[in-house]
Amino acid sequence: MPRTFPLRNVELFVQEKRPWIEKTLRRLRESEELFPPARVADGGQVPYLGERLPLTVRVEPSRTRAHVARRPGGLKVALGPETPLEKALEAWYRRRARIEVAPRLDAAVARAGRSYASLQIRGQRRRWASCSTSGAMSFNWRLLLAPAEILDYVVEHEVAHLDVQDHSERFWRLLASRSPSWREHERWLRAHGHSLRLFPAEEAHGEE
Repeated sequence: MPRTFPLRNVELFVQEKRPWIEKTLRRLRESEELFPPARVADGGQVPYLGERLPLTVRVEPSRTRAHVARRPGGLKVALGPETPLEKALEAWYRRRARIEVAPRLDAAVARAGRSYASLQIRGQRRRWASCSTSGAMSFNWRLLLAPAEILDYVVEHEVAHLDVQDHSERFWRLLASRSPSWREHERWLRAHGHSLRLFPAEEAHGEE
């Protein structure tokens, strides 16, 4: 609650919002049943574009830099004694995000007959991606935790912004011509976007 909100009003506020709170909690539980959260530990699993990658972690006392690599058996992580697993995994996802996003973005702008100025990979707390008026593109690395078709959709969404910056009817008509299932993908993000996180302490994210 806001710091200026009177404590005496909290209970009344919660009671007034109880139906919405209970509905939201049910939705979150149902979402996690369908889309289980990552288990970031040796023997756990992490999501990657619709797959679940088994995680193998070992600590090497002489290692100074973490090494993360995808192998046929899953994701192999070698850590030094002072390297947090979370930090090593996020760095790997960020590198992979550029590898996954760049060719999708290049193909989408080529189909649209457009071009973009730059590509950045970020960890935004409140948006999945953005397209500036200058054509600078930004994508959230956590999109790799979603199925591949969701990443494909977000790329098409941002490329459409090269033609139409707002979310007017014209924008949605253009997007529908390029991504006919956009409504389904938007619904998926609304229902499951909060679960696109590796670590429990991460905030849930909103849409673009």
